[in-house]
Amino acid sequence: MEDAAAGPGAPRAEEGAGPSPASWLQRLRNEVLCSSQLSVSLAEAPPLAVVAVERYMAESLPTPPPPGSALPKPPAPAYCYDVTLADGSRREKCYLAPPLSALVQRNALRAGCRLRLTRCSYLYDEKKLSSGCLCLERLDVLRGPSELPPGGREPGEPRRPPLKGGRSHYLPLWNNEDPYGDMWLASRPPERVEIEVSKLTSLGHLEMNWRSRIHFSPLLVRILHKARLRYYGKPDKKLDIPYQAYFEVADSSGMMSMVLWNSLCPEWYNSMKIGTVLLLEQYGIKTSYPFKTQPTPGDSQMKRFTTIEISLNVRDPPTKVNIIPEKMVKPEWRLPEVRYRFVTRSELENLPNNHSCDVIGLVIFVGRVERTRKRESSEDFWIHRWAHVVDGTSDQPFILELFATSQPDVFDHIHPMTYLVCTQMRVVRDITENTPRTLYLTTSNESQMFITGWHKGQPYTRDAKVKNFIQWIKTQSEADQMKKTVIGGYCPFPPAPNSFLKYCKNNKVESVLKAISEMEREIEDLHYREHKRFAVQGIISAIRYVSHAAEDASRMEPIQEGRVQSASQTTVKNTGMSKDCVTKGKKRSHRNKEANSVLDLQCASLEQQQHPRMLTRKSRIKRKIEHHAEAENLHEFQQEDSVPEQNILTEPDTSQPDRADKEGVSDAPEIEEMGRTSHDSWQSGLWTMVKDNLIDHLHYCTVFPESIPRKFDYMHKEFLIQQYNLHPAVHKPKEYRTNKEIHEFKSASGPGHYEVTILGINHDVAIDVAFPPIFCPEDPHLFRIEDIQNDTLLSCMSCISVCQQDTASNEKLSNEIVKAAVDLDRQRVICILDICRLGEDKVEVFLNKIYRIMETDVVNLV
Repeated sequence: MEDAAAGPGAPRAEEGAGPSPASWLQRLRNEVLCSSQLSVSLAEAPPLAVVAVERYMAESLPTPPPPGSALPKPPAPAYCYDVTLADGSRREKCYLAPPLSALVQRNALRAGCRLRLTRCSYLYDEKKLSSGCLCLERLDVLRGPSELPPGGREPGEPRRPPLKGGRSHYLPLWNNEDPYGDMWLASRPPERVEIEVSKLTSLGHLEMNWRSRIHFSPLLVRILHKARLRYYGKPDKKLDIPYQAYFEVADSSGMMSMVLWNSLCPEWYNSMKIGTVLLLEQYGIKTSYPFKTQPTPGDSQMKRFTTIEISLNVRDPPTKVNIIPEKMVKPEWRLPEVRYRFVTRSELENLPNNHSCDVIGLVIFVGRVERTRKRESSEDFWIHRWAHVVDGTSDQPFILELFATSQPDVFDHIHPMTYLVCTQMRVVRDITENTPRTLYLTTSNESQMFITGWHKGQPYTRDAKVKNFIQWIKTQSEADQMKKTVIGGYCPFPPAPNSFLKYCKNNKVESVLKAISEMEREIEDLHYREHKRFAVQGIISAIRYVSHAAEDASRMEPIQEGRVQSASQTTVKNTGMSKDCVTKGKKRSHRNKEANSVLDLQCASLEQQQHPRMLTRKSRIKRKIEHHAEAENLHEFQQEDSVPEQNILTEPDTSQPDRADKEGVSDAPEIEEMGRTSHDSWQSGLWTMVKDNLIDHLHYCTVFPESIPRKFDYMHKEFLIQQYNLHPAVHKPKEYRTNKEIHEFKSASGPGHYEVTILGINHDVAIDVAFPPIFCPEDPHLFRIEDIQNDTLLSCMSCISVCQQDTASNEKLSNEIVKAAVDLDRQRVICILDICRLGEDKVEVFLNKIYRIMETDVVNLV
């Protein structure tokens, strides 16, 4: 390659003589600019630290297909990426060549990692007089973290726009709904303004007379509902800040939609909270968008004006907005109060599908953040996670499907033992089942979420059911609740229905089923934390039990065995292996005595805003380790009723052992060994005959440490939260101290998993997948075995795994499992597979459900 020998990675005599006047990145820039082709290949470049990886909308460059070409033009990338590099003395923001985008999309190239450049060029913007930027064309991602300072802008450094495409701002790295960057103001302080009530108009009067007016009188309204942000940018559109946000505002005459447009969103969105009072002047009026979602008002008697909506924009006309402090709001203005529709877990059983409600509870489980494509082949994703919360009215938890609600500071910090409030949730239940197993709540477009640290001043703190929850939580033992807490891992929810006919619903079989031979391509196309559920036909041909303890005793970081390679030609070098996963042998207590006051801390915060002196000396001693959190939480909830001192949560008992010795469970009677090859494996006779003649055999049976739900350890809260969130766009210093790896935290599920081989129905391909028996002995409602009812084999594997918690038997593949497997021998079945890319080339493929084809009315589906 041109200039390869003279590249900046080559040794230089003058470099050892003293400090260089320019950094390595500066010398690279100079040498690329001196190259005749504006490009250099690098033979021995030093490692560089990645400070930030940022995403923005690409520029559409329409290019016709080649003359005479019958092939359609491949779709242009929707997004570009800028990578900020550091060499120890300088930072340089570089443009990532589009062929390398897959490295970001798989989270191989990420903030905090190291890389080595092998080819770099320089790009000028031909439409501007300013200088261009470095373009990263080839690179190697190196194993192991880098040591580098935080990745924010240095003091005094101006905010720089994206390098390409003429865009003015960056997007969040993994979705489009969250505010990202410092152009989003955290808050706008309320202003003292003189309000002339005689000059105000009402929403009702506005609806009747808007067609006859050009200019409208001022409005005084309260925000009752707030929707998530909507980004509507397109590669072929040049809108500066294409955002939109809907609100529902009300006065004494009724409720109307208000929409915030474009550059007003970064300025005002975070300041416009539920309950905020606004004075609006110079606003616009437009006919309502007919397909907009509608929240369910807390006051069912409130009149709704649906023909028009208030439009707030930076021009045409330029809107004037003022936030009125709550203490200045006068009763004679007759602004409606925010009302809620809180339900308890016991009441949920009787609510119909799609019913809207609000909930409050104590989080006992929160899953990892995952991503789902909005449309097939799209680069746009929803991000979501599952959570379980309890409120004391039922032995069952609320099961919540939480999509991002443009509140990243809340969504990313949901963890066990926090109080979670979710508004405008929708009931999802399987109305076709006589005894519905699927019952959960999902967020709507207007949902809002609040956790400990965000409750202060919220209108719901005065709700009767919120007060009842607080009274219940004060009666609970913190130690008992802490035993039930789980975080992260694979969550097999919602469960697949009991029949394949219901699984398909309105889809044809051919649009639902995937061939096993297609699985590798489907896996190859997965993005970071993208979750998909597939159905494949096959024959259950082999089962093997794998103990996690046996793996941990000898393994390094598990490497995926499937033939999954990087989407680009860029290599990922193992120059620094992952840290050894061997357990150090040190007995670590997962019960932290100093963090035993988590519930006390939050409970006091609900009650002590008006009664700060009612804390007992005992509770103050208990929470000394958490004094920073106490300062934040102490005044969150405004409570009008006094709280008896003796109701403060009781001290948990930390003197008891984790578990007592358990009684063994007798095994089932011995049966004839049909296909059993050892105490932990079975294979069918058909598999014995065909396994050596397969065209392809895919291996995706690895269970990674990230796939296993872990018992929550409050002492390592920040580390666990970080592990199960999405990787940040900008490198941040660790906000926690821990000497543990994720596999060292206690598993909340079984001691092992099963590897299941599915043979293709043409006997020419096969795929190995994993089945992790997910359950939590301390809280059987967390991961329920009944969710796989009518599935004999998986039910046996789950039930036997529960028993293995209480027995020392070496019989890991029980007679019941063998009988269930033999019963499926040579039978075509439909397997539901859950697939998720955990990052880089680590792909999780888990068996969720098995359908017998004879039990499905296939004829009706074709």
